[in-house]
Amino acid sequence: MVSRSVVRSKILVVDDEPEAVELVEFNLKQAGYEVAAAADGAEALKKAHSLLPNLIILDLMLPEVDGLEVCKMLRRDPSTSSVPIIMLTAKAAEIDRILGLELGADDYMTKPFSPRELILRVKNILQRGRSSDEESTTLKFGELVIDSPRHLVSWKGRNIDLTATEFKLLAVLAQRRGRVQSREQLLRDVWEYNSLVDTRTVDTHMRRLREKLGPASRYLDTVRGVGYRFVAES
Repeated sequence: MVSRSVVRSKILVVDDEPEAVELVEFNLKQAGYEVAAAADGAEALKKAHSLLPNLIILDLMLPEVDGLEVCKMLRRDPSTSSVPIIMLTAKAAEIDRILGLELGADDYMTKPFSPRELILRVKNILQRGRSSDEESTTLKFGELVIDSPRHLVSWKGRNIDLTATEFKLLAVLAQRRGRVQSREQLLRDVWEYNSLVDTRTVDTHMRRLREKLGPASRYLDTVRGVGYRFVAES
């Protein structure tokens, strides 16, 4: 009999509450993930660089370095800039959610939370990094290249560093170029949310995406009161 080793996704859980870590770690392992943990911001940064996890679950209220600062530092470093981050925190105010997303988080969940929903969101985010057969094409719009098979975006030959969520958002809009996509539709197709979540999640990611694209952001058009569309130049 030939045994095949399965490469499991590594997830770093960052929280200073042992009970929270234990709950998240148990459910992640049950779902088949490899898990590491960090109890403060400094340890989180160290482990993020040494382990290079596939995803990080990050609390905001941490000793040493708080979660928002950890997120900023991870996004600034090229070696960790594209690692997906889910913020899991007791800070439920709208301003905290918006700030977390603006600083680079892919998703934001508040405590108390449903372990089942957390696992679903983890799976959805990790899946964004894998192109389906239908999406395995390279799209070119002038100097903008969206290479789905390799998950790369470039402008005038220079790579643009996007998170998995930002890449999928851009790819979905480009694949449906010319057609307006509502915020609700993008939440379903990019984030795969079945229930309506704050549509500002889409707006925040679009703002970040435009900043990263720079001059290439001219392809992204806002349709007031409706949503967004990708406008290909003729």
